[in-house]
Amino acid sequence: MPTALPELATLRLFLDVARLGSIGAAGRAAGISQQSASARLRAMERELGLTLLQRSPTGAELTAEGRLLAEWSTDLLHRADEIETALGTLREQRSRQLHVHASMTTAEYLLPGWLVRLRRRNRVPVSLTAANTETVLAAVRSGEADLGFIEGPADTSGLASAVVGSDELVLVAPPEDPWARRRTALRPQAVAARSLTSREHGSGTRRVTEHAAAAAGVTLAPPEVELTTTAAMLGAVAAGGAPAFVSRRAAVRELVAGVLVEVSVAGLDLHREFTAVWVGSDPPPRGPARDLLAIARS
Repeated sequence: MPTALPELATLRLFLDVARLGSIGAAGRAAGISQQSASARLRAMERELGLTLLQRSPTGAELTAEGRLLAEWSTDLLHRADEIETALGTLREQRSRQLHVHASMTTAEYLLPGWLVRLRRRNRVPVSLTAANTETVLAAVRSGEADLGFIEGPADTSGLASAVVGSDELVLVAPPEDPWARRRTALRPQAVAARSLTSREHGSGTRRVTEHAAAAAGVTLAPPEVELTTTAAMLGAVAAGGAPAFVSRRAAVRELVAGVLVEVSVAGLDLHREFTAVWVGSDPPPRGPARDLLAIARS
């Protein structure tokens, strides 16, 4: 069975014995007791199956095998120091700016408030890119985004994730639309039979409506028009376009003003969750990404 390489910290301790001439002195340099240093070194010798140190009351000397290991380890530890320094530089650079990608509803209606709170806690600059859910997931997986926010069901395999909120879609229509004057709720079959104003493929809003329709046993008709932002959808419907499913929080002003009318729908589950996604540990490493996630979850 292959022998595992010693831990870098133990190799450093071993080289300090060679440099300082005693296990006690090497332990003090490492900030540990002589007893702990001796135990680590004996454990390394047992693991390697070699006697590396010749111990005596006056100190410790390297054996022939020990001198070879010290020679081989010196370059390894120098390289490890270089890598550690480079990683520290990368972490410092990443901490200077937080890269966030978010799907449209989150970017337009939730993140502005979250970012204000983040700035009060952490002065790190933030770059925000608004995109559809599929683009957000791709950006997180590629490392382009430190943190992503998506809406509704999506394939988050290979990513850490956390639900940060919920929302529901509502069907809105212009006041003069026949659906706006209905007194009874629309059934899924009626909704599916009409071409609607819709978001593009890959958006969380469209994914939710398609999943809801499929769960109800119907397939939505091809859209009358596809738009890439919620604001564009609201404007198109208000101008007399076909009804659209949009976030309730996004349409609240238009609904209160009477520019749009909510159309009652029965038999479709239009609730969705907002989810944060990122690569790596759960929670993210300490820093602005973890701070922003904590704000979103609260």
